[in-house]
Amino acid sequence: MHFRRYFLLLALALPAFCEAQLGFTIMEGRKHVQFPIEVCNNLVVIPVVLNGQLPLKFILDTGVRTTILTEKTFSDILKLTYGRHYLVAGPGGEKIVEAYVTNNVTLDLPGVHGEGHAMLVLEKDYLELRNYLGTDVQGILGYEVFSRFIVEVDYESRQLSLSLPEFFHPRKSYQMLPITIQDTKPYLQVPVQMKDGVIVNAKLLVDSGASHGLVLDPSSNSQIEIPQKHVSSLIGRGLGGLITGQIARIKSLELGKYKIENVIVNFPDPNSYTDTLKASDVFRNGAVGGEILSRFTTIYNFPGEKIYLKKNSSFRKEFNFNMSGLTVKAKGSRLRKFEVTDVRKDSAADKVDIKDGDELLSINGYPTSDLDLNSVNGYFNTKPGKKIKLELLRNGVKLVKKLILESQI
Repeated sequence: MHFRRYFLLLALALPAFCEAQLGFTIMEGRKHVQFPIEVCNNLVVIPVVLNGQLPLKFILDTGVRTTILTEKTFSDILKLTYGRHYLVAGPGGEKIVEAYVTNNVTLDLPGVHGEGHAMLVLEKDYLELRNYLGTDVQGILGYEVFSRFIVEVDYESRQLSLSLPEFFHPRKSYQMLPITIQDTKPYLQVPVQMKDGVIVNAKLLVDSGASHGLVLDPSSNSQIEIPQKHVSSLIGRGLGGLITGQIARIKSLELGKYKIENVIVNFPDPNSYTDTLKASDVFRNGAVGGEILSRFTTIYNFPGEKIYLKKNSSFRKEFNFNMSGLTVKAKGSRLRKFEVTDVRKDSAADKVDIKDGDELLSINGYPTSDLDLNSVNGYFNTKPGKKIKLELLRNGVKLVKKLILESQI
């Protein structure tokens, strides 16, 4: 399954943490800094040095309040001290996650120094970020950056720019959209045209830390109806486990002068969406994520409550749906082993009896040890009718499966 659908909802349903003496400063008295980023499955990955010693990679996420370190191993290496300890329980009292808070952390980005930060430390990588992204990622960074700087993400050239708000001058070539910052997160109100032609003025979280395109919650508005042509599927992961829902296409989403058509939407099942890391008391109809944001150069102005968009060469790219029905994660130190973790019912993979736990050895004759996760998923998102030959390992036995990609929506 393409990671665009296997989105991560990354904001913890815990009390607000101490943000004492939060501070990022551009070094050497400059007004602006720019540095290269990675764009992995529509997510922005930036270099961060923790406490001046440990170089790591963090997702830049508009949807989180407090910096998150995904594995306690890294903070233990630095001998950080922990102030508070949390056990977060789910329905029935079952433990979902164990986490700690450490304060006065130093976070350095290229050309930017940050001191006095609070950081949430997860006991272990419950979200398996590196496995489902296929690259080493150790944390998430959010509001602390967006509240201090004007943040420009150029997905096409893979560059991030940070500017001091007092020196920011909007460019006329960009579409400005007003946003509201509520509970440290950005929301915008935009028209969404459903499959039946009904237009909903939807309040959406702008979520750069989710790789999906659009999520709409049917329980938030009676006019948000799941189209007749849809598939039931796994649509994401939260701290509480898997998030299920329906996947379908709608007619369009309008972002100012930009109209995006034939958008694939995740419609979460009731009660499935609430048990996530982006739980909030703020009412919303859904979220717009990286599959849409990456079609633009995107400028976030949190202090001025505005977002600016300029389309790039990906703007008219079709929204592709995983036509194999496979969800695959990368494993091993090199992330070059690939395990099937879910097979969508009635999908192309289901029809040829591929099962959870199968290991992919080759695709169309190419050894998977020579591929990364993005390349593996790329085979499953080409076009309907494409024939794919997979060599699998199941319980020590090699199998060959031939499937034909098909669009179910």
